This record gives sequence, structure tokens and C-alpha cells, in this order.
Amino acid sequence: MTTLLPTTTSWPASLDTVLAYAWEVADFTATDAMEATGLTRTTAIDAMDSLVERGLLRELPNAREAGTYRKGRPARRFELHDDAAVLVGVDAGNVHVTAVVTDLRSRPLATQRRTLEPDRDNAATRRDLILSALDDALADAGKARRDVLAICAGVPAPVNEHGRSPRHPSGFWERMNPDLVDAFAWAPLARIENDASLAAVAEGTVGAAVGCRDYIALLAGARLGAGVVVDGHLLRGRHGGVGEMVAFDHVDGVGTADGLGTRAAAWAAEAAVRKELTPGSALASLSPEQINGRAVLELAAAGDDDARRIVLRVGAVLARIVSVLGSMFDPERVVISGAISAGVDEVVAAARRALPTDLDLPAPDLVISRLGADVVATGAVAAAATAVKEQGLDLWSVRSRH
Repeated sequence: MTTLLPTTTSWPASLDTVLAYAWEVADFTATDAMEATGLTRTTAIDAMDSLVERGLLRELPNAREAGTYRKGRPARRFELHDDAAVLVGVDAGNVHVTAVVTDLRSRPLATQRRTLEPDRDNAATRRDLILSALDDALADAGKARRDVLAICAGVPAPVNEHGRSPRHPSGFWERMNPDLVDAFAWAPLARIENDASLAAVAEGTVGAAVGCRDYIALLAGARLGAGVVVDGHLLRGRHGGVGEMVAFDHVDGVGTADGLGTRAAAWAAEAAVRKELTPGSALASLSPEQINGRAVLELAAAGDDDARRIVLRVGAVLARIVSVLGSMFDPERVVISGAISAGVDEVVAAARRALPTDLDLPAPDLVISRLGADVVATGAVAAAATAVKEQGLDLWSVRSRH
């Protein structure tokens, strides 16, 4: 999962305490820090001065200099030096790669996108393209690798606690995760995760699962993938395979780990070949090249009867998937995440109607994410930010030595 370059520095606990407080507020005074942390005034001020010297805090103009002071001694004011370093989040998908650079408060500075050519895709090419997107995003932000404090990347493969993916019979997982933890070894902290796991991080941080301790983020566009959170903890498993959905190959009514968009497109194409579509309907008017998951969902939303029948079929499959996940993990809700979420309202409505009412456990709520196609990159940035907050001083020490 995470690789942190070693450090042997021992920090006063007060520095960690004040830094943790600075992450959570805009600007603050010594009095604010004292009241929030319980430190004495002298200890709080010493800690803030030390953090300023290390570049993690910066001192702001006091009230007199800012023009708002009236009388008495003006208080010194501080804030997190949020542009002293950057975070990087990467969505290294099967076809598309997105690299996002943010400041320390996760505010975006630059984004770069790449598209992989499937017939030329191999581990080395994929790794080079990911690094190219990352470096160009840094350049767009006016930064370089030396400015990176933490990087997190999501890949469509199981990932263990060391950032490695297991061998796959066809080599797919090794290609999706071409030893990225080694490729990012120059960063003070590098974290590699399964993409659906990072979708779950995003949903729990800024999405449809904020405040929820038991939920599943289901990436369901091309292939099924699940990020599973139980009792507030993201589950991984021995090889990182908790969210792998190959088990659905053996579930009646589901049959494969194909995603919702893939199924919609395949069933529409089959219906066209079998002449089962209504002559003159919008779906029947599409050429084979125009039939894809998004087109079918959009036509269903527009009222095309042929597309709506396919959507009902996809919804029934989604209901079966949600029922199985509910029985396995007992979540409060299942969030449909990723690019597919933008047009999946009709499918989810059909799935809600099709959910069994006689399950042993209550069926989870089925909700739609509003984070869109960038949910994995959003989760990657959130995961990097969490790691920095937990290990900020040690990371800063590592960065200062390089």
C-alpha cells in the first residue's frame, strides 16, 4: 500500500499536535492553538516557531499590519504553508490515465490526461505514460518531483499492503500495476491502491458516503470492482483481492464481472443482430459502431422503449449484485461510482424496484455518486492527504534530505 522512505528523526510531540491542528483550520493564533490542543502558551508558540522554521507553517501579517487592529497588543497569526509542497493523485485506468497535482489542502493546481492504445499497451509503455502525465502535470503547476510530498495511484488490479499486485493468468494485473511503487520511489511517500478502493476513499471523504462507516463503492462501467469499507476501515485482504468481482462468474443471474455499461452495449448489439429492435426506433437507428453503454443509457433516459427494456434487464442484474454484496459485507449503502454514474439513474431505479424483499439482512441503500469519472483521482488525492496528515513531520524530514 504505502512506501515511506526511512527517517530516524525524533520530533517533540507538541509539533505534531500543532501541525495536526493547523491542517483543520484556516488561520489561527497562539491562543487558538492553546485552546484547541491543551498546550501551554510557551509550548504552543515554540512549536509554531519551529514549524515556521521547517517551512510547514507561515506567519501572517498581524492585525495591525492587516489594518483591522484597534488597540492592545496584536496577536501573531499563522496558517499551514499549503503551497510549500504538493500532493499527486493518479488514476491509472485500463485505457485512461489522469494525474492531478494539488496543494497540501488538496486544492487542484493542474491535471493531465492520457489515453492508452490497447494494441500497444505493455508494462513499460504504461509506466512511461503514467510518469509522463505526472511530470507534465507538475510542470503545469510550476512544480517538479522535488516538490512532491506524497503520491497515490489507483490501478485496476488487486494491490497488497506493499503496493504489489499478484500474478494474473494472462498477465493483466502485472500490466495494470507495472511496479508503480518502484517507479515512484523518488517520492517521500508512495501509495498504490486498487482503483475501486480509492473510489471508496473518495466517496467517504467528499462523496455519497460521508459519515457512513459501512459502505461499498461499486465501479461498474466496463468491469465490476468494489471498494469495501466495514466499521470505518477499508478492507484489502492478503493479496488485495477483497474488491475483485470474479466471483460473480459463478452467481446465477449475473454470470460475469462485466460492468453495467458493457452489459447494456452487448445486449443492445445482440438485439440488433437478432432483429429484435423496433424498426425506426432510436436504438435501432444506431450503427454497430455507435452502440455503447452510454448511448443505450441516454436513449433509455430519453424514453426509447428498446433501450428501456435493456435498462430494466441491466437493473435486474444490478439488484442481484447488490443483494450478494449486501449478504457478504452487510453495508449500509452501495454507491454506484465512476463515469457510468452520470447516466445510470434509470438502471438504479430499476434495480431498487427489483431488490428482493426477503433477504436475511436488510438490503443496503443503493445510491448514485456525483463525483463522476474523476472519482479515483479524487480518492487518490484524499488518500495522499491522509497519509501526509498522519506522517507530516517525518515526510518533511525525508523531503528535506532529498
